[in-house]
Amino acid sequence: MKLTLKVWRQKNATAKGSIVTYPIDGIDGDMSFLEMMDVLNNKLINEGEEPVTFDHDCREGICGSCSMFINGEAHGPDRLVTTCQLHMRKFKDGDTITIEPFRAAGFPVIKDLMVDRSSFDRIQHAGGFISVNTSGNTQDANSIPIEKENADDAFAAATCIGCGACVASCKNSSAMLFVGAKVSQFALLPQGEVEATTRVLNMVKQMDEEGFGNCTNTGACEVECPKGISLENIARMNREYLSASLKG
Repeated sequence: MKLTLKVWRQKNATAKGSIVTYPIDGIDGDMSFLEMMDVLNNKLINEGEEPVTFDHDCREGICGSCSMFINGEAHGPDRLVTTCQLHMRKFKDGDTITIEPFRAAGFPVIKDLMVDRSSFDRIQHAGGFISVNTSGNTQDANSIPIEKENADDAFAAATCIGCGACVASCKNSSAMLFVGAKVSQFALLPQGEVEATTRVLNMVKQMDEEGFGNCTNTGACEVECPKGISLENIARMNREYLSASLKG
């Protein structure tokens, strides 16, 4: 398979970036997208050029670090997969593929396709935790009855890997699907009730301080999310926020 890659190259956060075109061939349809990027980088290294910087780790769809904007879509044209799970059979011989970093004020570019997503860590630190008594009399979490529907919804929210596809897909760069999932994960469980009020207030406050926009109500975040996180989590976060505000 022969392809033409148009890749965003940017030396650092302050440098001016641009799209650079690279022809590449010998790509097998069974390769993952990241393996194709490895072929490109080996080619660049052999030609004495600097390889393209991109983020990756587990390559199993778990860590969410392989965040790229591919032909205008977060994680590319396939649904419910991360970039590392995207196979080149989704493309055709002779295709042109445009590869860009996730663009958002809260995700400043570090270099080329790699962005700084530590803003998500700071939002999580603001309230994404529960209190646990570690005095030696800790109650076994599995002994606390939880309704099946709540347990299923909490688990579904907890599958958010924090990749940032929701932010990259939103015209307002909103992080509300991510924050909604993290709030919902605990709001649905009795273990999360202790910090319920401060959690949602602090996480939303931190989200705003990080420069993310408001929800656009277009649902692009749900469509592009590789883990299928539902918009219902945003609605639940809004209810939690209203309730917490009235209490405060």
